[in-house]
Amino acid sequence: MVELSWTTTTPLSRIYAAGRHGLEEGTLGVSIAELTDFELVQIMARRGQSDAVRQACAEGYGKAAPGTPQTVEADGALLIWSGPDQFLVLSPRGSATEKARSLFSGTASLSEQSDGRSLIRISGTRARDILAKVCSVDLHPSVFAVGAAAATSIDHTSVNLWHGADSSGEAVFHLLVFATFAESLWHTLLDSGAEYGISIDAAGAWQP
Repeated sequence: MVELSWTTTTPLSRIYAAGRHGLEEGTLGVSIAELTDFELVQIMARRGQSDAVRQACAEGYGKAAPGTPQTVEADGALLIWSGPDQFLVLSPRGSATEKARSLFSGTASLSEQSDGRSLIRISGTRARDILAKVCSVDLHPSVFAVGAAAATSIDHTSVNLWHGADSSGEAVFHLLVFATFAESLWHTLLDSGAEYGISIDAAGAWQP
């Protein structure tokens, strides 16, 4: 009898290598990392059910669903605008999917995407410079402040992009990309930021 074993991997595990990239000496301008161990559910209000979805979201997560391109920090989750009358619920891995099914039964269509997406964090003094090379969104803090979100493309790859809470005065951005395009996007980001010097941090679990 053949015994089978399974090893959990992530979309970037095959090519992921923590360490220094680009500049061989000097201060590194960017930190980049894959974030793992999350659940992701897309909520799409059914026709005529937008108000009911907003109410259910407020009751279940303590915050109304984002109606404009932004993120909302909720009870144990991050709500990310992804289009008119639709948003993503990003939570640590656990029972997030079952909670969403319970809250939005009959009012919204749900798409569980936890293992179909890769989540990448980019931070540092040159984080905006990396993204400016490959993204058409104006990321200046005066127009894309903390909490702003966009459904856009980077190097012809569809992504959900948002400005997370800045750390020690340095910008922090997050990118959600479909798993099949994760490697391509990762290489694009490394090429874009090589001149600034990149610290590829060890992959870690996403936390709200």
